[in-house]
Amino acid sequence: MIINTRSQHEPAISGTEDEILRSLRRIIRAVGLYSRKLMTQTGLSGPQLICLRQLANQGPMQTSHLAEAVNLSSATVCGILNRLEQRGLVIRERPADDRRRVVVSLSGAGQDTVDNAPPALHDTFLFKLRSMSPEQQARIHETLTRIVAMMAADDLDAAPLLVPGEAVTPGPARKR
Repeated sequence: MIINTRSQHEPAISGTEDEILRSLRRIIRAVGLYSRKLMTQTGLSGPQLICLRQLANQGPMQTSHLAEAVNLSSATVCGILNRLEQRGLVIRERPADDRRRVVVSLSGAGQDTVDNAPPALHDTFLFKLRSMSPEQQARIHETLTRIVAMMAADDLDAAPLLVPGEAVTPGPARKR
């Protein structure tokens, strides 16, 4: 049974409008499917893997610096680190010189996980995006900016990552 959610006063959806909606849905599904694939292969969510990769690239760092580096809220990163620590993938320590700070580093198992993980979806996307001309990139940017405005999502703060859920920091957008 097909349920029609349009009122009788709304015009029928044109072929172009239908294709735009389908394209948006495909993008949403692609992110979700990749996230499930990542979870199946590694047991990690996208944001968890991003935190591990940041630690692998930058070395040990304070929790607040990690949150800033991956563009997630401190509360979100604390939850992620709790799960990663339970799995033995990160180590949290308090330096002897300042017991108020917490420094996070990768464990050996964490480094192995990073080394064996598939590339992040946004890395694959960036590789393809960078192969395009600046003009093509500008057109995509302009179009996506319009879509964000049309969806009234201008004020949502989102990390530059293609992952569902935790990559959006609640609250007002951060200044960049």
